[in-house]
Amino acid sequence: MSPRRDGRESDDLRPVAFTRDYTDMAMGSVLVEFGRTRVLCTASVEERVPPWLRGKGRGWVTAEYSMLPGSSPERIEREAQKGRPSGRTQEIQRLIGRSLRAVTTVETMGEVQVTVDCDVLQADGGTRTASICGGYLALHDACSRLVAAKKMGAHPVNDQCAAISVGIVGGVPSLDLDYSEDSKAEVDMNVVMTGAGRFVEVQGTAEGMPFTRSELDDLVGLAQGGIEELFALQRDLLAVPPLPRAG
Repeated sequence: MSPRRDGRESDDLRPVAFTRDYTDMAMGSVLVEFGRTRVLCTASVEERVPPWLRGKGRGWVTAEYSMLPGSSPERIEREAQKGRPSGRTQEIQRLIGRSLRAVTTVETMGEVQVTVDCDVLQADGGTRTASICGGYLALHDACSRLVAAKKMGAHPVNDQCAAISVGIVGGVPSLDLDYSEDSKAEVDMNVVMTGAGRFVEVQGTAEGMPFTRSELDDLVGLAQGGIEELFALQRDLLAVPPLPRAG
């Protein structure tokens, strides 16, 4: 395995950190860092559900995603100024929401909606996968606090959820691409998995040479190994229950 620009081997994650309760107001708040990529994930609780769920006694989990203006070298214009989110933003929001709902039993939530906001503070590749990893923790903490406060009967999050990017860069299958790698990758892929080893989503695209079935299997196996490392980090954080929220 050849060392990469930052000295990592092809199967190494970037340095990963989760900072719980990074902000005080939301029911769940986690700053997630993958190398230089930093995303603030907050979980806000509302005692309402979308109109099509009213009266059904079940809850909902949804997500919003945004890259803040100073998150890249060139200022990113706020999408509110454009009147609607871009196609890329909508795609990522739906991916995060699907991923979190895949490990949530919404039938046990009551008529409660949890919105997980993922705001990219600094982007250096892998913002959507970092959002899923941190968003899961923020959602879990929010639901833990609701259960502890007897505002929710049972914890609805039933499994772990994490995601990672993989790709073929310079002919080498590589884990957790930063922007310099992602921008020149021959193949770019995002993989989302549950703790039970099931796949929520596999997004793979040949940016250069189309990939083979063998290369696909290698990339998925590489992603699974990285995700198992992320699961261990998540378990370490969740082993300590979150502190109650004041008020």
